[in-house]
Amino acid sequence: MVEIQMEYQGALRVQATHGPSGAEVCTDAPVDNHGRGESFSPTDLVATALGGCVLTVMGIYAERHEIDLRGTTIRVRKIMSTTPPRRIACLEMTLQCPIDPGLRHSQALELAAHSCPVHQSLHPEIEKPMSFLWGSKGTDAE
Repeated sequence: MVEIQMEYQGALRVQATHGPSGAEVCTDAPVDNHGRGESFSPTDLVATALGGCVLTVMGIYAERHEIDLRGTTIRVRKIMSTTPPRRIACLEMTLQCPIDPGLRHSQALELAAHSCPVHQSLHPEIEKPMSFLWGSKGTDAE
């Protein structure tokens, strides 16, 4: 169990503190939903959690098999629904991994990415397309 303590700061800003580490993060409502957009919105953190989880699970697999994934990047595009209710409609992911596309573990790494706990926890109506660009550096993402 992990406990996260949150406090409403006013002006649509929330301060969250991670119980085990004491690390803090603020959320702010986005400009298109009455906020200032000065920090991650709660739905931005969902997209961030998904990308971080995908890279972490791939990293766990890579460490077990002595594969160096340093330099691997993920871009997550969060797309909100255009009709009510307001919700995340799509989290489109593009991963760029500098390892050889012919590496025998690339398919297993893709399976690991799709098995991350955040990916598995999101509602099935949220589209979660994931594309992999093997043998490329993270700065090439469009």
